Amino acid sequence: MSALQSIDLNRLTNDIKAWGRALGFQHVGISDVDLSQHEEKLMAWLEKGYHGDMEYMAAHGTKRARPAELLPGTVRVISVRMDYLPPDASFARHLSDDQIGYVSRYALGRDYHKVLRQRLKQLGEKISAQFEDAQWRPFVDSAPVLEHAIAEKAGTGWTGKHSLTISKEAGSWFFLGELFINLPLPVDEPVEEGCGSCTACLTICPTQAIVAPYTVDARKCISYLTIENNGPIPETYRPLMGNRIYGCDDCQLVCPWNRYAAITEETDFHARKQLHGQPLTTLFAWDESTFLKNTEGSPIRRIGHEKWLRNIAVAMGNASASEAIVSALEGRSGSVSEMVQEHIDWALTQQAGKQDRETVSNRQQQRLTRVIKKGLPRDA
Repeated sequence: MSALQSIDLNRLTNDIKAWGRALGFQHVGISDVDLSQHEEKLMAWLEKGYHGDMEYMAAHGTKRARPAELLPGTVRVISVRMDYLPPDASFARHLSDDQIGYVSRYALGRDYHKVLRQRLKQLGEKISAQFEDAQWRPFVDSAPVLEHAIAEKAGTGWTGKHSLTISKEAGSWFFLGELFINLPLPVDEPVEEGCGSCTACLTICPTQAIVAPYTVDARKCISYLTIENNGPIPETYRPLMGNRIYGCDDCQLVCPWNRYAAITEETDFHARKQLHGQPLTTLFAWDESTFLKNTEGSPIRRIGHEKWLRNIAVAMGNASASEAIVSALEGRSGSVSEMVQEHIDWALTQQAGKQDRETVSNRQQQRLTRVIKKGLPRDA
């Protein structure tokens, strides 16, 4: 009898799910490795150039839809979910204050890559302790893996029209991770799709990056523009970015399923004070060493100080007229890279236009006041 035939796969699967929950995953599901139904759509998406400058996505091509090519011997994928919504939901109100820098909710705490990868490794070690011939490898948004397609097959949720995974009991405020493994574990059934006729995410997207249901043109997406894009941000999209300096949550904020989102049990994902609700002028004042210190252990650190300044400069240009913002922009002008300088110049032009309009508006109001007073009785 082979070692594999000597183990009870059903019992091991139940144990894996229990271990996963004990390690802090809110859902553990199992998928097979047949993602052929997603491969054609992936290739069509790449052919349209929707991946932008993310060449690594095109370089791996079909490997993203073929887990066994990424890790030979893989026959199953264990898909895990970890919620990240904190008790303090005030981050959603920051979009209404254009003097504050809006950071996508997922990035306000510790880097999720590290948290999930460590827990997945622990899960793999528990499996190896039960079956020494187990071969596994954890992935957390760090390799050519179709994580949403896998989560869908593993019963974690369905793929929403914004292309993120949605769960009926948890909305979409969660991270996904995968453990590729060589054991033929029993697989889970997909859940029923729940978007129906809702198009809220398509309507709310500031740049209309969701070009069709379930299809995102990354080149228009604010998350791509502020994180993955290494060059200048196209002027067309700058005014639409508002005060979003790292990522965007609009499609999730408007999703009706997120009213059921669970509060995270992970304090690592709670917002860091230095990133949460801070004025644009404060964030723009960070030199590189301060940026590195304040983003230590954060996913924000990987964009680097130059892109950080670029993004904030755009937000400052979009902010309402402010002498403090103009002073901050002028203070950095001439001492930054050519790319950042381009965005500072743009922001100063935007601010100048707003101040001119404000001056005209004030003069009009003063003139109106004089006219009104002129027509009033002397004792008025």
